[in-house]
Amino acid sequence: MAWLILVIAGLFEIVWAFAMKQSEGFTRLWPSVVTVAAMLVSFGLLSWSMRSLPLGTAYTVWTGIGAVGAFVAGIVFLGEAADPLRLFAAFLIVTGLLLMKVSSP
Repeated sequence: MAWLILVIAGLFEIVWAFAMKQSEGFTRLWPSVVTVAAMLVSFGLLSWSMRSLPLGTAYTVWTGIGAVGAFVAGIVFLGEAADPLRLFAAFLIVTGLLLMKVSSP
């Protein structure tokens, strides 16, 4: 159950990162509200998952999901570059996340 909660926390990290970009430096109200709300949910779920997962594993997976998810959201929704080197870097992050999962109790 902790792993599922952690994945959901990572998904909320993607939401707040995307909403933060849309807030234009917290100058737009609703994207700013979504950013703060998603941050609170994401941190709360991360904390919950850490009750049974090791700190290093939970934090690494959480940030990795957020990093790769924000990268994909930037490409899909904001037209950011998807050049081969950036895609390879995202692949390496995902590989690292899988290794963290496999190596954790």
